[in-house]
Amino acid sequence: MKRLRWPSWMPIDPYIVLLLGTVGLAALLPARGTGADVVSGASTAAIAFLFFLYGARLSTREALDGLRHWRLHITVLACTFILFPVFGTAARALVPVLLTQPLYQGLLFLTLVPSTVQSSIAFTSIARGNVPAAICAGSFSSLVGIVLTPLLAAGLLGGDEVGFSTDSLVKIVLQLLVPFLAGQVLRRWIGGFITRHKKVLGLVDRGSILLVVYTAFSEGMNRGIWHQVSPVRLAGLLGVEAVLLAVMLTLTWYGAKALGFGREDRIAIQFAGSKKSLAAGLPMASVLFGSHASLAVLPLMLFHQMQLMVCAVIAKRRARDPEVTGDAPEGAADASEGSAAHPVQGQPQDRVLR
Repeated sequence: MKRLRWPSWMPIDPYIVLLLGTVGLAALLPARGTGADVVSGASTAAIAFLFFLYGARLSTREALDGLRHWRLHITVLACTFILFPVFGTAARALVPVLLTQPLYQGLLFLTLVPSTVQSSIAFTSIARGNVPAAICAGSFSSLVGIVLTPLLAAGLLGGDEVGFSTDSLVKIVLQLLVPFLAGQVLRRWIGGFITRHKKVLGLVDRGSILLVVYTAFSEGMNRGIWHQVSPVRLAGLLGVEAVLLAVMLTLTWYGAKALGFGREDRIAIQFAGSKKSLAAGLPMASVLFGSHASLAVLPLMLFHQMQLMVCAVIAKRRARDPEVTGDAPEGAADASEGSAAHPVQGQPQDRVLR
């Protein structure tokens, strides 16, 4: 059977359609009672398995080689965990004119989560940038965010807004970091299997996110919190997020140039430093916000779709830059192992799913 392909003229990624469909399913048929407990447990296990796969895919050699680009990684981390939170904190001035307090909390949480992994790699590959640097930058950001995001949330949201405690931090570490490290340890024995079945395991990636989205929005329906969001407020949130994304894309590109980075490195910095991870943000929100996680992750879901659509256009334009020749970008040979470890790398023609 021929593989079904999404029509090229459709501007929306098919995975986003699945995300929206999952939200609709949760609105019509939310998980309740024992079913909600089962779904919640399954989503926790699925995310743990997802980060186990992340660990098994990342080559230890790639990680060690990536440490040589410490200036690039520090720049990406500064964009992710300093610049983004600064803008998120400044957005408090928009309450209650454009944003309600719950939507602002979700927007602020969005600015605290780590960068993406796979989509940063894919866009960097399309734009002919430094792919090995993008691999390490996204992975390092995810690892740092496991600890730093809850701490930032406790400090900036604070009080009763998030259920931060030592116990919540331990839960996040157990759900995300421990499986990642386990994947790294076992990579020696299972790395080949994962490489051979990367397409099938990619379904696990996407299915895990859908399950967490269904769990969070089912809880929101059961709590009856959707009356708090009006179309006008959603439009205001979209406008704020559009400005935030535009500012970060501009700062990461021209700021990296001012810091003396070359074109390939600037591309990796722009794509890794301007995006936020849905895969890492959803489970963290579930732990930190509890029953209010659905509203907390709504800004992240909207920003996720926006960043994919905008960055896809930018990546294609970067690939046509006058200075780009027919030769592969510097470091592309070193990325061959990473292409096997990451489903999207080396496949710029595929749709970016996360």
